Amino acid sequence: MEYNVLLLGSGGREHALARAISNSPLLKNLFIAPGNPGTAELGKNVNISISDFEEVWEFIRKNEIDITVVGPEQPLVDGLANFLEAKNHPVFGPRLQAAMLEGSKEFAKEFMQRHDIPTASYQTFDQENFDKAAAYIRNRNKYPVVLKADGLAGGKGVFIPESEAEVMDVLEELKTSESLQEAASKLVIEDFMIGEEASVFAISDGDSYKIIGNAQDHKRIGEGDTGLNTGGMGAYSPAPVVTDEILRRVEIEIIEPTISGMKEEGNPYAGILYCGLMITEEGPKVVEYNCRFGDPECQVILPRMKTDLLEIIVACAKSELATVDIEFDDEVKCCVVLASGGYPEQYEKGKEITGLEKIKDAIVFHAGTKAENGKIYTNGGRVLNIVGSGKNLEQAIKNTYEEVKEVYFDKLYYRSDIGAKGLKH
Repeated sequence: MEYNVLLLGSGGREHALARAISNSPLLKNLFIAPGNPGTAELGKNVNISISDFEEVWEFIRKNEIDITVVGPEQPLVDGLANFLEAKNHPVFGPRLQAAMLEGSKEFAKEFMQRHDIPTASYQTFDQENFDKAAAYIRNRNKYPVVLKADGLAGGKGVFIPESEAEVMDVLEELKTSESLQEAASKLVIEDFMIGEEASVFAISDGDSYKIIGNAQDHKRIGEGDTGLNTGGMGAYSPAPVVTDEILRRVEIEIIEPTISGMKEEGNPYAGILYCGLMITEEGPKVVEYNCRFGDPECQVILPRMKTDLLEIIVACAKSELATVDIEFDDEVKCCVVLASGGYPEQYEKGKEITGLEKIKDAIVFHAGTKAENGKIYTNGGRVLNIVGSGKNLEQAIKNTYEEVKEVYFDKLYYRSDIGAKGLKH
């Protein structure tokens, strides 16, 4: 059977998903809503609002879509999978109750506590009790401390203040910032974990699961992991810090109890499970869950996958994942994010991008771009992802940065140390 697929989203992650799906012999037609100039070359971009569930359903009905793949987290946390499943339409992505692992930090922490999943100890405060939160931190007098907005904040709701004065500044920002107020109706305060971050990805049909790779993201805007948090400035896969022994522990102590725990509680988890981890001296601990592929981790994991992604997605929809073997190549992938100067704060859009045609030995994923009159312009904070390969991490990094040099737009910014911490291993 051939499938008409609707892919929701518009970033670099969705371009990577579109590329993998478009390579499948099982594909009939691929529609991407709303997509970007990169996805337009792989299928048909459609201008529908992915937050308007009725509009999405109308498109599915009219175009005889067989399966819908949800890229970003917001529609999942808003319950799109439940809405479509109620119409008997197969959807790849967890239902609302399972997506709350990302939608609410408090929900995730309570879930981990119930199932003995290793994570940092924590305390939760409502926004009206931020004074009590400040007193709690002051009394403990342990810095740095981790402050997390409970809800979705586009990767920008986590703060790591190093003093009482910084804590007060963060609490004030969470109360007054328009973009963070809603996400920070509750605040989760966590112990700071010492170690190295990495992420491990699993795919599940609600019953069985398969691990589909690991990666290391670079969240901070500045070299050496300094400055503000971003949506992610680059990644590489696989991450040397995730040794075979660590991966075994992640599976036994984190992934298996997460999938079985959700099922036990009547909320089977079907879709991509992202486990953001801190590899501590005691072993791996959960920093956060995401209910979808990371961005830019997706861009380094999917190009390594030899197995047909659409075949895997269909198997999940039919609860037959256990029958599929998932294989990867032996290459290392490195992704460098090209951003607009000023990101993650104020930045300008509409800068013409040149040099893309010169890139020959890397994959280009569009993230925040727009096409006008045959030219490509910047249209977001994170603009492009350049993904290179190599037989080892050193070679992958070198090959990627050689291609990065070919691209130009006014005020272009990127980190020049993506993957450097992996070389220490």
